[in-house]
Amino acid sequence: YGSDLRAAVGDVKKGTAFLRPAKGRHNIAEVALHHAYWAGQITAKLTGEAAAPFPLEGEDWFELADDKTLSWKKIVATLDAAQQRLSQAVAEVASGARTSPLGEAERFDLVIGITGHAAYHAGQIQLIKKLI
Repeated sequence: YGSDLRAAVGDVKKGTAFLRPAKGRHNIAEVALHHAYWAGQITAKLTGEAAAPFPLEGEDWFELADDKTLSWKKIVATLDAAQQRLSQAVAEVASGARTSPLGEAERFDLVIGITGHAAYHAGQIQLIKKLI
C-alpha cells in the first residue's frame, strides 16, 4: 500500500508538519497526533488498563496551527511511543503473557481497525506532503 506511518512522518520537517494543504484541512502534525491518540485508546481497550497519559487535553483531533502548543519532535515521540505500547500489548496478549478483558474476535477487530487506521493516515500524510 505504500509507506508505513513511521516512514511517512520520518522525512517531515518542523516547517512542513504544520502547513495545511488547504484552508480547513488537517496538517501532518494533526494527523500524526490523531493516530497517536487512537493507538493509545486501542491499547487501553486491549489491556483493560487506563490509557497512557497524553500530552494534550481532549480527544480525537487536536488543532495545531504551529509548534507553540506541541513541538513536531514531541508529536513524533508521542506517535512512536503510542505505536510501541500498542505493538507490545498486542504481542503480550497474543503470547498469553498478558490477559485482555476482550474476546478474541473483538481483539482481532480492534487490531485490524487500528492497523487500517495507520495505513490510511500514512497515505494521507504522503498526499499532504505532495499538496504542500
